[in-house]
Amino acid sequence: MSSTQATANTRRVVFPFTAIVGQEEMKLALLLNVIDPKIGGVMIMGDRGTGKSTTIRALADLLPEIPVVENDPFNSHPSDPELMGDDVRANVQQGNNVPVVQRKVLMVDLPLGATEDRVCGTIDIEKALSEGVKAFEPGLLAKANRGILYVDEVNLLDDHLVDVLLDSAASGWNTVEREGISIRHPARFVLVGSGNPEEGELRPQLLDRFGMHAEIRTVKEPALRVQIVEQRSEFDQNPQQVLEKYQPQQDELQQRIINAQNLLSSVNMDYDLRVKISEVCAELDVDGLRGDIVTNRAAKAITAFEGRTEVTIDDIRRVITLCLRHRLRKDPLESIDSGYKVEKVFGRIFGVEIPELATASKNGTGIKTGVR
Repeated sequence: MSSTQATANTRRVVFPFTAIVGQEEMKLALLLNVIDPKIGGVMIMGDRGTGKSTTIRALADLLPEIPVVENDPFNSHPSDPELMGDDVRANVQQGNNVPVVQRKVLMVDLPLGATEDRVCGTIDIEKALSEGVKAFEPGLLAKANRGILYVDEVNLLDDHLVDVLLDSAASGWNTVEREGISIRHPARFVLVGSGNPEEGELRPQLLDRFGMHAEIRTVKEPALRVQIVEQRSEFDQNPQQVLEKYQPQQDELQQRIINAQNLLSSVNMDYDLRVKISEVCAELDVDGLRGDIVTNRAAKAITAFEGRTEVTIDDIRRVITLCLRHRLRKDPLESIDSGYKVEKVFGRIFGVEIPELATASKNGTGIKTGVR
């Protein structure tokens, strides 16, 4: 117990997730990806200084501890073969006991200047020179296994690196071929990218690989802005006091995430609802089937998050824009926001009336309050 407390005391202090005001769309997308990492990550696009990095770090800090094989570079799971490195799997298959420790979920920051070797892993030069053996030195993808990989300004990252990240995120494995060494290790992580649209867009085929796309805007309402500024000042002056104040909400949300992860496999979706989701995707002319798959997964995740086992139309309504808006073909002559188009088609196919004014203000540039 004392070692756990010592770790907690030496850990970097992070602004509490439950204290973050507004930006509900971003928070929901992140929570759903934590509940079901197979959704495929989140792309967060929005104005500068809207708390993107703060929110992602807060989420990583909120998550419950996970069992990890001690001293393993890939954060291997002690019993799930899909989340084990080769050495650990061989040990488990031979019936050997592997030492297990509980560890916080890691959030790995990918710097813009990172090389492919640093991301994927490379040859351990020190071992090669001192011992004359070819050994693998794990990269950031190995470190991020079973955690969160955060790429700030992903639209400025080299395209070939984005390709590598998205391939690993989709397959759950990273394969490295270097100097006669072939290594394959698990790389299951929640990929979170953020960026400012003013600094350039991602290529459509890369954007499509992110499961969800959240758009965030600067809060306009003066009272809310004052509340956010005061909260931040209070945290900077006395972080421990703010953490203690929000601890009950943090514990409650953490438990909801754990319950949702356990409940997820029991969630059902009616066949008619699945057909209607595909109708929406077809009518919006969404390429491929990723949109259908991600919307199904996200709807089940939000149902589990609320402690239910049957998906409703309202569950689908709350996630479908996040899952489809970035998959639509852009018409340069069209000024209508893509979120508005998704909700309009959704309302017609599902027979749900969505007030046009509310939809436009929520998904367009005219968000007034920063909260739904």
